[in-house]
This record gives sequence, structure tokens and C-alpha cells, in this order.
Amino acid sequence: MTSVTLIGGRLTDPGTEFVYHGESSGCEGCPYRQQCLNLTEGVRYQVVGVRENTQLLDCAVHDEGVRAVEVEPVPVQANVPSKGAFSGSKASLQGPCPHTECPSHQYCVPEGAEFDQEYRIREVIGDPPHDHCYLDRTLTLVEFEAADE
Repeated sequence: MTSVTLIGGRLTDPGTEFVYHGESSGCEGCPYRQQCLNLTEGVRYQVVGVRENTQLLDCAVHDEGVRAVEVEPVPVQANVPSKGAFSGSKASLQGPCPHTECPSHQYCVPEGAEFDQEYRIREVIGDPPHDHCYLDRTLTLVEFEAADE
């Protein structure tokens, strides 16, 4: 479902993805709070369009100001335990991983997904990008369904 919100001027290109982290301390007293703070925290979004004839508005958080855009929640790719990982099933992330140099780290600790939550698998992609898991986990790379708005 498409939502209209205000985001930083540097993020307004269609196709840009971001995870909404909620209110910043700089938002206090801002006249645009209702238009900016209208997304769901922790959800990954993609800019699908820039509203025509909108101006760049001053913002205490974004150095280039903010602009009105249309965004949609997008799927998150993640590594999950291989056992039971198939399209339509639910899965949770295995847990934190300290090995930031691993090519799979971005999928084991993906932005836009939480460790204590279950997600429905939209698609099984296959083997993760690593050759060997440093934590001896048997993982499968999947794509979670986009968050419902």
C-alpha cells in the first residue's frame, strides 16, 4: 500500500530504500511532524514516486530539507534456519552474528527485520553468499513478505 510522507532530500530518488527509525530529537516542535512521522518503525520502504510541484521544506534533521514522496513497504532478504524454510511458511532470524566481515552478515542481521519476530517467507532464494558459517548455522537465503500497512 502506497503512503505519502516527507523524507530527506538526499533520499528522494525513486527506487531508494530505507528503514524508518521513527522520531528523532530534532523533530520536536516541527510543524511537519504529522506528515513525516506517519510510517511504521522498523519497516523497510522504497520510494516509488516524488510528489509533483512540491517544495523542499526546512528540516532540523535532514541538511537538505525534506520533500513529499510516495513510499511502499518492500520485502526483506534474510538468512533463516534451513529446516522448514519454504515459500508460505513463517520463519525468524537465527540470532545476532558478530562476524561483520562475512558476506552473509547483511542477511543474518538485515535492516528492516527484528530477531524476536516471525515473518512469512515470500520466496526461497537459495544458498546464502557465504561458503561457511562461522557460527555453524545451516541457513537458507529467503525473501520475507513486505510488511502490511
